[in-house]
Amino acid sequence: MIRLEEAVVVEGKYDRQRLAEVVDGVILETGGFGIFKDKEKLDMLRLLAQKSGLIILTDSDAAGFKIRHFLHSAIQGGRLVDVYIPDIYGKERRKAAPSKEGKLGVEGIDSDTLCACLRRAGVLPGETAVRRTPVTKADLFSWGLSGADGAAGRRGVLLKALGFPELMTTKALLPVLNTLYDRESFGEFLARLFP
Repeated sequence: MIRLEEAVVVEGKYDRQRLAEVVDGVILETGGFGIFKDKEKLDMLRLLAQKSGLIILTDSDAAGFKIRHFLHSAIQGGRLVDVYIPDIYGKERRKAAPSKEGKLGVEGIDSDTLCACLRRAGVLPGETAVRRTPVTKADLFSWGLSGADGAAGRRGVLLKALGFPELMTTKALLPVLNTLYDRESFGEFLARLFP
C-alpha cells in the first residue's frame, strides 16, 4: 500500500475503489462531467491543491482528458500533478462491452501498472529526483516532436514507447518528461528510439 500526502482525484466510484486497493490517502471523485457544475467540490479541490497538492488521475480517453483540462483551468494557484495511465485496450469486468474508444480506464488497470504510473509521475514518497537541465518546448521542436513536418507521427511513436496515452498533447507531455528525464537523458532516449 502506497501512502500519498497529496489527495488524488479520479472520475468515478469504481476508479476510487480500484485506486484504494493500491493507495492509502484521500481519493476523491469528479462524478464524471458533474464536476463542471459542482462549485462546492471544485472549491474543495482548490483548497486541497493549495494545502497538500492534488494528483489528477483520469482515464486516457477523450472524456478523461476533457475533465483533466477542465480541472487545470479551474484550479489556479495550487500544486497539480498529472498521472497518466497507458492506453491499454480491453474492457472492464463489470461492463458488458468495451468503452467507446476501447481503452481500459483507471478501474481496469492492474496494481503494478498503477504503481508504475505513480512512480513515473514522481509522487511516491522519497522517490522524487532532482533533474539537471529540463526539457523545453524548443527542445521538442529541435528534436522534431512539435511544429515540424511529421511531428505528430514521431510524437505518436514516442508516446507509445513511453506507454503514455495517444491523446496526450505536447503541452501535457512536457512536465511529464521533466519528471522522468533531464534534457541529456531524454536526448539519449530519443537517439535510441529514432536512430
